[in-house]
Amino acid sequence: MRKALFTAAAAAFLLASGPTFAADKPAVDKEKKNDEATYRLLNLFGDVFEQVRANYVDEVGDEALIEAAITGMLSSLDPHSSYMNAKSYKDMQVQTRGNFGGLGIEVSMENGLVKVVSPIDDTPASRAGLEPGDLISHLDGKQVQGMTLNDAVEMMRGKVGTDIKLTIVRANKEPFDVAVTRAVIPIRTVRSRVEGNDVAYLRISSFSQPTADGIKTEMTKMLTQMGDKFKGVVLDLRNNPGGLLDQAVAVSDAFLEQGEIVSTRSRAKEDQQRFNARPGDLAKGKPIIILINGGSASASEIVAGALQDHKRAIVLGTTSFGKGSVQTIRPLGQYGAMRLTTALYYTPSGRSIQKTGIEPDIFVEQARVETVAGANQVRRRESDLKGAIERPNALGETSTPATPADPNAAKPENGESRPPADRVGDGPTAQPDQDYQLQRALDILRGVAMFNGQKKG
Repeated sequence: MRKALFTAAAAAFLLASGPTFAADKPAVDKEKKNDEATYRLLNLFGDVFEQVRANYVDEVGDEALIEAAITGMLSSLDPHSSYMNAKSYKDMQVQTRGNFGGLGIEVSMENGLVKVVSPIDDTPASRAGLEPGDLISHLDGKQVQGMTLNDAVEMMRGKVGTDIKLTIVRANKEPFDVAVTRAVIPIRTVRSRVEGNDVAYLRISSFSQPTADGIKTEMTKMLTQMGDKFKGVVLDLRNNPGGLLDQAVAVSDAFLEQGEIVSTRSRAKEDQQRFNARPGDLAKGKPIIILINGGSASASEIVAGALQDHKRAIVLGTTSFGKGSVQTIRPLGQYGAMRLTTALYYTPSGRSIQKTGIEPDIFVEQARVETVAGANQVRRRESDLKGAIERPNALGETSTPATPADPNAAKPENGESRPPADRVGDGPTAQPDQDYQLQRALDILRGVAMFNGQKKG
């Protein structure tokens, strides 16, 4: 009976493939052969379905088998196409609204393991120290190899307050376990602060429905605080896994006066789309620096690429993730939905983001800044040497040594004592950990603002 249903489905496919015309016989013959091949493959699927249903060691429900077949078909296409059953689809809808339960981690599949694209700020995953590029090999001791991505995500979700043990494989380290406590994760996607009373710092952790409004609110608040001192914006998109396309477009539009933001190109030319900016720049033409890294993906790359192509921002950091494909969610009634890759993103200049990512204008890796041992020790200067030639300055006065000749009495201008010139110090003086990429961004932005001010003057 089941086999007959699949055979009927195959016949229906052939009938639905459209009428044939004798006007173009080679094309008709080719189409007929393709349809016949599809008919045979549908029959093959029916045969396999019946064999599994009748002879597998354990009884498996028809719905489970069909779901598994659909899941396999979609996941074989690319890392981002997938099937969502009714529960997974509901969870996805909650997540894009900005509030969901779980660990707070964006993941994909790589070589059978779950790969961390990026942990979301202020979530259990980020507090547990998970990093972009980490691979998860086991969940509560169960091997991830052989699971679908949806299966793995389902295991990571659970009752709020319960723990899950992740086995992490990280480059150049032995695998290690991390316990992460599940939580309801309200996603505040935009955070801000004023840096040094003159720079607006905006951190976007993901692109969900509240993001564009959050940008406007935070910018208005900081502009009021800084007043005339405002010099520019640092837009931090590091470890931002992406999200909704409309929010990426809205954030880009917030800093552009005109021009294309992004285009999507699909198989059918009539389905291609272009998104353009409207007048209005929240930064009022002041310099912008965008921070990206390998955890910046999808919507983050759209924003960075748009502002980079329009010369509206300097992109600083390391190359982004390279997720330049568009997924369309197609509901399947009571059975959930399918996430299908339907197009690719292109920046305004026509660059594809897929696999290549966004290359920064200024390549700066993250680092920790600390004082080099001995760098601040007093050294003898020319003026300390016995018999150094006196040279009158422009006013005819004889120069005076900046420090006493006795190195043991040497003092800096602020009057604080220094160790003798020949004495080895007490070792390196480590400064507090700093965000090196952010510090470089602030230095460059203030330099650009100063240069622009001089040109106007």
